[in-house]
Amino acid sequence: MEQENQAQHKRRVRYKGKYPKKFEEKYKELQPEKYQDTVQHVIRKGNTPAGMHISIMVKEILDFLQIQPGETGFDATLGYGGHTKAMLECLHGDGHMYATDVDPEESAKTKKRLEELGYGEDMLSIRLQNFCTIDEIAKEVGGFDFILADLGVSSMQIDNPKRGFSFKVDGPLDLRLNQEKGISAAERLDTISREELAGMLYENSDEPYCEELAKAITEEIRRGNRIDTTTKLRGVIEKALDFLPEKEKQETVKKTCQRTFQALRIDVNHEFEVLYEFMEKLPGALKPGGRVAILTFHSGEDRLVKQALKEGYREGIYSDYAKDVIRPSAEECAQNGRARSTKMRWAVRAAVSYTHLTLPTICSV
Repeated sequence: MEQENQAQHKRRVRYKGKYPKKFEEKYKELQPEKYQDTVQHVIRKGNTPAGMHISIMVKEILDFLQIQPGETGFDATLGYGGHTKAMLECLHGDGHMYATDVDPEESAKTKKRLEELGYGEDMLSIRLQNFCTIDEIAKEVGGFDFILADLGVSSMQIDNPKRGFSFKVDGPLDLRLNQEKGISAAERLDTISREELAGMLYENSDEPYCEELAKAITEEIRRGNRIDTTTKLRGVIEKALDFLPEKEKQETVKKTCQRTFQALRIDVNHEFEVLYEFMEKLPGALKPGGRVAILTFHSGEDRLVKQALKEGYREGIYSDYAKDVIRPSAEECAQNGRARSTKMRWAVRAAVSYTHLTLPTICSV
């Protein structure tokens, strides 16, 4: 009777071969607190453990922000919490940080992880909202001494097939940062026109084959074949580029898949609109002399950030800004391949009163 009342032990799924290949099979990587040796081994090989995210350019960010005890900071994209933790450590228990994230699943895990490290609500306030609402939080707390905005998608989102961010594994074509809101990428494709899709691919990822892809995707859907998985979309892309010479086809298909998934992700999450709004509100959220560091990962968002900081400097809103980007070191890129495309830009708020920056039309993407 006692045995019947006990919860039945659930055996983990067995995998073929010596090492697990699927995300859900990597049970050691998914439990870093129990299997640190395995996690460190994966990192030493230059890979990111399943369910984790390795923060990029931490040293460069801290070197610029020069965080002091007693200050108030803001992390626009909490993610796995690596940057947040590094900034909290600089406060030495004196000061406060605010962080936003739109992913309810991952932010809950990160909050628990940071609380276990001693960073509770007395030091860190986490809000489940978009970082373009920075003006609301800044008004509530009196502005920020330092701000970080890491605009990249976290590795634990990319690697989880259920999220649909990667063309390398089969999963639902979702691509939403918050799966509880909005429409998925598959639903977006259901009704999009050929002209609109071609424009999206070009504007969001500079896709050179935007016309060919838009034609192939919309025709496939019109034939009654819904593109609702990552592998279905990859298959359509491969077929659309079948005219390419064999020697360059594989690499071109890979890069085209990356750009197509990026374009769809930007669209369903309204990433450019959110970033544009954030950059307009940023000056009003910084205290005089406040510092901001921004990490960008593709040309579209980097252009927007660069133009906004340049315009702010021209108007006297920023006393200084990054004329040139800061790149991750060769050593970091070797250890973490996902760091290679990163660009860091920064600015310092001038001692003038502004609520927000009105960006010129050249900043629109």
